[in-house]
Amino acid sequence: MTYIWLATRVLLLLMVLDVVPLFRSVSWDVVGVYHGWHETMLAGGFPVEDVTWQYPPAAALIILAPSMLPFSYLGGFLVITVAFDALTMASLVRAAAAGEGRGRAGAWVWLLGVPLLGPVVYARFDLLVAALAVSGLLQLNASAWRGGLSFGVAAGLKLWPALALIGVPRGRATRMALVGAVAGAAVSTLLMLLALDGGLDFVTAQQDRGVEVESVWALGFHVARWFGWPGVVSYNYGSMEMLGPYVDTVGRVSLAATLLCLCWLLYWRYRARTWSDATPYDAACAAVLLFVVTSRVISPQYLVWLVGLTAACLTVRASTQRPVAVLVLAATAVTMIEFPELFDDVQKSTALGVTVLLVRNGLLVAAAVLSCLRLWRATVPRPLAAGQYDPGLSPA
Repeated sequence: MTYIWLATRVLLLLMVLDVVPLFRSVSWDVVGVYHGWHETMLAGGFPVEDVTWQYPPAAALIILAPSMLPFSYLGGFLVITVAFDALTMASLVRAAAAGEGRGRAGAWVWLLGVPLLGPVVYARFDLLVAALAVSGLLQLNASAWRGGLSFGVAAGLKLWPALALIGVPRGRATRMALVGAVAGAAVSTLLMLLALDGGLDFVTAQQDRGVEVESVWALGFHVARWFGWPGVVSYNYGSMEMLGPYVDTVGRVSLAATLLCLCWLLYWRYRARTWSDATPYDAACAAVLLFVVTSRVISPQYLVWLVGLTAACLTVRASTQRPVAVLVLAATAVTMIEFPELFDDVQKSTALGVTVLLVRNGLLVAAAVLSCLRLWRATVPRPLAAGQYDPGLSPA
């Protein structure tokens, strides 16, 4: 396993550095965008004039960190990313040996799933956020407070890890996890708010976004372009988006769908009665899958979130998410084909581009539905049929 990790990660590094040009160069986000933000932050403020800055204040920690190492900015970023990758791999292997009912399937998912996304996984900071979320899940059993702390720090970088709290067992564990999450998010956020100006501008940064071309919601517009829809694909708010008639309406529908899914998750938590060691992991996976498929934006690097969460799930043999992990890995492989090599086809809504996107998004939707169904069936008791005898209700 160690040798496979080393071989695949060396290959990823060589591809990001364009030494092995199997894909188009993906390093611009680091050497251009991230480094540009870094220079602005060194001057004392967040890059609020740049519409591509859409992150919570604590994300500045990641942007500033590479310059603290004795390498180029790209070199420092890659060293940090590889270190987080290695620590996550080690944590998953250690979790597999934690006791009875644990297994190494989760470690294999991370080992193979990360390189399956291609070089983009090392050219975005999402792997670091996923690593913190995985760490939070793996620490929950030993210490709900420490697990919550990891979730809080991760949510300070990107908001989605807060969803992982949905599966924490009721009672004291939930209270301690919430305290840890609030502490982690508050400390990391306040640190950056005190250090830099303009930290709260991210709250309204995405309100005018369109529908990103790779999202589930964009599929209808891709097909509509074949029949004369007058909209266009244009660079907007840091990504290629659909702009034109009905896009605002679909964007509002996507937000409503996300809200409905959040309501379903709360309802599931209210109804759930059977809690196992796997439930916190399985619930986190289901929650983030719902968020991804209902979002108006799906960027390629989002798949590393799902790889990390399904890896955490599969450290427990009782997890309900094994078939979901297969679907996620398949979607990750298709994403590597779709971006960056076929991204032009996606932007032009060619038959090839739309087909690849339909397969990838179809796999993600199927994974989300299956994840929720299996989570529900494993945790929510079925109602008794009329006349069915329940020995638990018999008199003493």
